[in-house]
Amino acid sequence: MTPDIQDRYDAGRTLVQEAGALAARYFARLDELRVTAKGLQDVVSQADVEVELLLRRGIAERFPADAFLGEETGASGLTEGGGIWVVDPIDGTQPFVTGMASWCVSLAYVQDGVLQFGFVHNPPLGELFEGGLDRPATLNGRSIAPHPGRAVTDGIVAVGYAPRTPVERILPVLERLLRSGGVYYRNGSGALMLCYVACGRLLGYVEPHLNSWDCLGALAVAQAAGTRTNDYLSGDALIHGNRIVAGPPALYDELEAILGRP
Repeated sequence: MTPDIQDRYDAGRTLVQEAGALAARYFARLDELRVTAKGLQDVVSQADVEVELLLRRGIAERFPADAFLGEETGASGLTEGGGIWVVDPIDGTQPFVTGMASWCVSLAYVQDGVLQFGFVHNPPLGELFEGGLDRPATLNGRSIAPHPGRAVTDGIVAVGYAPRTPVERILPVLERLLRSGGVYYRNGSGALMLCYVACGRLLGYVEPHLNSWDCLGALAVAQAAGTRTNDYLSGDALIHGNRIVAGPPALYDELEAILGRP
């Protein structure tokens, strides 16, 4: 890593843990939390907003020239070829507000259109995934690698879904997976499912559409671990999202066929 990227990596690692600690304090008193609906099966809590503001302030203080893109507060400072931090303060808000452990804080850094590094912190389980270009993928400091499976019958495949995707688009994905002898998994957090692919808990992950803040932190970890992924950041995916295919290199083509054409 160049010194400027290393500085950002070190700062990001500290910030994501501070953000996780704040989110955990809200998680400990869910009965006091204000929750509102943004759409069908899409909620936002006071915790989402406050955690994102913590990250936004921390980044602005350390790197005032950098851009920022967060799920709750939007984008600022975007410039051609510049650096941008991409944040999901609580990926898995629905599990979060209902007391389940499948939520995390996701933080990524992109420079000149290239994903440099990312962090995914899951406070309930005390897990910190991290990795990036020229940086190994680790879970709590230990190296991780994808599942050795070579077919979908060798394990479990995550299938992501959000109501913005037509039901008619996701049902054929499930049918193709099941007819191939696979089984599916979903825990409400795209970032965590991608990290579980990176560390071998899941065989792979497919989803017709995922926003950049939901996945870039984990995508950096997955790529650093040796996971093969589609070219997620192609086109306007940073702002408008893209499809996701991720898995061991030997399994990638089968996963892509299961997801089907865009």
